[in-house]
Amino acid sequence: MRIGVLAIQGAFIEHEKALARLGAETVEVRLPEHMEGLDGLIIPGGESTTIGQIAQRWGLLEPVRAFAQAGRPVWGTCAGMILLAKEVVDGEPDQPRLGLMDIAVRRNAFGRQVDSFEAGLEVPALGQPPFRAVFIRAPFVECVGEGVEVLACLDDGTVVAVRQGNLLATAFHPELTEDDRFHRYFLSMAYELLQPHHR
Repeated sequence: MRIGVLAIQGAFIEHEKALARLGAETVEVRLPEHMEGLDGLIIPGGESTTIGQIAQRWGLLEPVRAFAQAGRPVWGTCAGMILLAKEVVDGEPDQPRLGLMDIAVRRNAFGRQVDSFEAGLEVPALGQPPFRAVFIRAPFVECVGEGVEVLACLDDGTVVAVRQGNLLATAFHPELTEDDRFHRYFLSMAYELLQPHHR
């Protein structure tokens, strides 16, 4: 299982460590040719505008979009969620994005860096115990389209994790905890999509 991690900015090394603990091979993706032979791709947190602009400059947006449209699994965490979203309600109009997931997100929805927090999330897809989620200048999902499955919400109902077919997005940073269940879940998506009937 070869999983690419977009290594432009942000917490990509932490994702690589989590994947390595689970026995997956990781590839740092910086150029289009790094996409070849991947079974999945993670877009980490960071600064969404910066990641989008650099990905565009390095010619990565189209290959990543094609990879996702071919049914390959793509997971965006925090800034990655913003890049996957079809709509960013408070984004800059010309912000380069993938625009693949039928969700509308709000950037920095919980405030600045000082407003970072942790929360125990009930995630039925992961089972018990609750998942300890780390939110750092996190976005949240303001509305979901048809075909988007809500995986987790905060106590007040705010949507913070979603899946749409081969696309996964979390507003928080699972790579900053010792709990590997979200990475396991993503690998299981990749295994599922690799099966012959999905090709």
